[in-house]
Amino acid sequence: MKWEGERQSSNVEDRRAGGGGGRLGGRSIGLGGVAVALVAGWIFGINPLTILGLMEGGGGAPTTQQGPAAAPPATDRAAAFVSTVLADTEDVWRAQLRRGGAEYREPKLVLFRGAVGTACGTGQSAMGPFYCPGDQKVYIDLDFFDTLQQRLGAPGDFAQAYVIAHEVGHHVQNLLGISGKVDAMRGKVSEAQMNALSVRLELQADCLAGVWTHDSQQGKGWLEQGDVEEALNAASRIGDDTLQRQSQGTVVPESFTHGTSAQRVSWFKRGMTSGNMNDCNTFDARNL
Repeated sequence: MKWEGERQSSNVEDRRAGGGGGRLGGRSIGLGGVAVALVAGWIFGINPLTILGLMEGGGGAPTTQQGPAAAPPATDRAAAFVSTVLADTEDVWRAQLRRGGAEYREPKLVLFRGAVGTACGTGQSAMGPFYCPGDQKVYIDLDFFDTLQQRLGAPGDFAQAYVIAHEVGHHVQNLLGISGKVDAMRGKVSEAQMNALSVRLELQADCLAGVWTHDSQQGKGWLEQGDVEEALNAASRIGDDTLQRQSQGTVVPESFTHGTSAQRVSWFKRGMTSGNMNDCNTFDARNL
């Protein structure tokens, strides 16, 4: 991916100097609880904090950041990469939403280590990247990219770009009111039905990441041979069936919250092929 020299976003907050702690809403979370949350909502969840909050019997009061955050150092190559990808998502989604008569409000992206306060509670690195609709921010511990390569078997810079684009896809869903409608169903439908809605939300975010890929490549032509395969591999590695098979040896479809590996790959490819966000309506799709 030929990203050097491209515009970097000014919407990146570097809170890595203030990392630390391991609590959620004032409650201690053990490694066992985090592991369950990772299986249930690993990596690209609507909000992994919700899972851990439910495990603890409900979340505490939202946690807010104190003081302004600095921009990342200009010499930080990993932060520069994230800033560059985020900038391109801003360009793509501003144009996409403008064509639909809507305004795009750019999200912030927060770099952190260990733990970080958010409007959704305290986020932890073990959750993987996540989006908080309460403050409209994407949160990433850059050490996750090592996990993506070494533990999940998904190397490559465009695999990392896919992670960012998926989380920004959740921001687009939030702006359009889609994620709010899904969240409003919580407690009104069964757990299995809620899981099914979550799957559709996640697959739509994968499709939106594909739409960004399409428009980004058309605008910049910065993808190199093998880049798309990196993203497809990452999508495949984090399917519910694959993660469950690796973690517990069995697959429980009714507990899926993100979709199978095949579904995640399929919806990413759909968005990438068409470049039309209207083709990402997973909620009306009869077959996922």
